[in-house]
Amino acid sequence: MRFAIFLVITAFFACNEAAKHPAASGSESGPLIAPYAAVFYDSLQVTMDAYYDLTDGLSQGNITYADKWAAILKQHIDSLPLKALQIDSTKLGAIGMATGSISAELTGILGEKGLEEKRAGFEAVSDMLYDIVQSTGLKGKTIYRQYCPMAFNDRGAYWLSKSNKPQNPYFGNGMLGCVEVTDSLRY
Repeated sequence: MRFAIFLVITAFFACNEAAKHPAASGSESGPLIAPYAAVFYDSLQVTMDAYYDLTDGLSQGNITYADKWAAILKQHIDSLPLKALQIDSTKLGAIGMATGSISAELTGILGEKGLEEKRAGFEAVSDMLYDIVQSTGLKGKTIYRQYCPMAFNDRGAYWLSKSNKPQNPYFGNGMLGCVEVTDSLRY
């Protein structure tokens, strides 16, 4: 069921991807537009800060720290003021489904005992959170999308960062050479 919801959300955002892709490299053409209410962006920034702390925990291989920040991130995702977006109901519904899927994935991360299983859930959270930020923006911030091609037996995986500093939540800080910035969104 979780996978089906993820596919629906991914399909929705993929439909909009072609129109957005040329503007996605915010560093080349100036800031992208973040047109929604400040209350939403304030809440999203707190959410992103918890996400970055979860990334730190996974990068350090610290399960206790990762669990703490996964729980805090879940609280923030669950309390995002989506109605403040004032967008059409279809797009609002898709973002609402994405936040629900992220929340469910974070519950799964909290239930996992092993670091590798937590990292697998983190990959799904990262992809869905990137789609949300791409759709809504994050006023006054730059989000870096980083990639490790060796993650998950060379399948590769993405995550988000507030800087272009290498940090690898899939292998830890011992594998910093396996990090490349693939995109940046500057709002």
